[in-house]
Amino acid sequence: MAITCNGNKDDKKILVFPLFYTLDYYIYFCKNFNNVSSQGHHFLSNNTTMQTIISLQNGIAGDLNRRFDTPINFELREGEHLAVIGVNGSGKSTLIQTVTGQLFLKTGKLSFDFGSDSHRYTSENIRYVTFNDAYGTATADYYYQQRWNSQDSDQAPCVKEILEREKCDNLSWKAHLYDLLGINSLLEKPIIMLSSGELRKMHIAKLLLSAPKVLILESPFIGLDAPSRQLLIDLLQHLIDEATVQIILVVSAPQDIPAFVTHVYEVDNMRCSRKFPLQEYRAQETITARRAAINNRHIELPVLPEGNGEICTAEEIVRLENVSIRYGSRTIIDRLNWTVKNGEKWSLSGPNGAGKSTLLSLICADNPQAYSQNITLFDHKRGSGESIWDIKKHIGYVSPEIHRSYLKDIPAAEIVASGYYDTIGLFRRLTPQQIESCMGWLDAFGISTLRDRSFVKLSSGEQRLLLLARALVKDPALLILDEPLHGLDILNKELARAIIETFASRPNKTIIYVTHYPEELPRCIDKALILKRNE
Repeated sequence: MAITCNGNKDDKKILVFPLFYTLDYYIYFCKNFNNVSSQGHHFLSNNTTMQTIISLQNGIAGDLNRRFDTPINFELREGEHLAVIGVNGSGKSTLIQTVTGQLFLKTGKLSFDFGSDSHRYTSENIRYVTFNDAYGTATADYYYQQRWNSQDSDQAPCVKEILEREKCDNLSWKAHLYDLLGINSLLEKPIIMLSSGELRKMHIAKLLLSAPKVLILESPFIGLDAPSRQLLIDLLQHLIDEATVQIILVVSAPQDIPAFVTHVYEVDNMRCSRKFPLQEYRAQETITARRAAINNRHIELPVLPEGNGEICTAEEIVRLENVSIRYGSRTIIDRLNWTVKNGEKWSLSGPNGAGKSTLLSLICADNPQAYSQNITLFDHKRGSGESIWDIKKHIGYVSPEIHRSYLKDIPAAEIVASGYYDTIGLFRRLTPQQIESCMGWLDAFGISTLRDRSFVKLSSGEQRLLLLARALVKDPALLILDEPLHGLDILNKELARAIIETFASRPNKTIIYVTHYPEELPRCIDKALILKRNE
């Protein structure tokens, strides 16, 4: 089945089709098509041989704020699997939204040909999901809200309930898919008990139940430890081997391009390259001028705003004694003893599901079970009269979960400033010194031009830099960084590490740094706590 869209600013017959974003972020458009003229969207007669699946010729989006600087030419042909790569804010998501029809075309020709055995609607032939962290998107909010409380596990939906919400008329395909992905053993398992790898498999199963022709995954490896990452690559390779779907991956780093990718589109500064064969792309390493800059330039330690926080005099910043956390029947943390002294720099690591985020929630007083545990913070035993705000005013914190909760239509500068009061919105007037510090941190991260832009309209990498600035703005005694480099390109990773190094050199600064990848650790980190997953 083929569909064509011609963009023309003078055409009165162009349809404005509805966009319906589910929690999967899959594309829902072209829902109410009838045969219309060639100036709009229409169905073409079936071709005997399908050559090109998606074709955009000289496409220019109608939205001035989301328009590439040059016309877009993009093509997905039979048997191809693509990677779209670019630095943060380069336009990767905008490219995908343009070539899938989410953005209205001013000019150009967008065509889809999914073959005679395809679904009627484009939304069913192309499935698209963006991953923000290890927990994915479809059930992330529920998962985040409930996983602290063991008593809620019985009320959490199981995998079977989630998957049965998806339409699937082909029962044999459903059975084959479950077998292919190893879903059968998970069907009765509550989603809050799934590992990150299991959650990722569930998300992909949801997308594939409708048997789409194209699967688009944005930031597919974010938040995954090495084994889970390899599991996902193997899973996608298996799908390809069975010729069930063509895959488009949207990534920020060359190392995130798996071997099954056949061609690469490079996006830089709202421009799209020609389509490179993978081997040619690897040989040329052309990923943009910014990539060349990072290869040839040492990141100098930036000038940071002067510290305005009080010098912490506590001897022990964190002390956990015989701490245990359980969610339902599963033990996440078992009789843990850990002391972090003033000025120490720790890494916290372990596989997905080992309890790293849970441990951080205990320190930040976000976990209800924290108050039944033997925990001392800043030389004060938990429950001795301190409020949660007394604790938080000494802590700067960034995490994927905070990132998710901050998806608000708020100016970027206010996001940074909210770090003074640990809120999403500001409820107090900032002092001139605080305003100056906010601007200084925006400058340090190279994002001062974003100050008045809405947070939700920025790229995920730009959002992450803003949240890092938010964590640092109050000059905290304890800086907790949970996967702080998630979604950042090469240059911004190096810049963020340099900023953390510089901040760590200030007196009486304590750092807890969580990552799956040791190569991302700042040089100042010299102690390590490794958690193991309790099965």
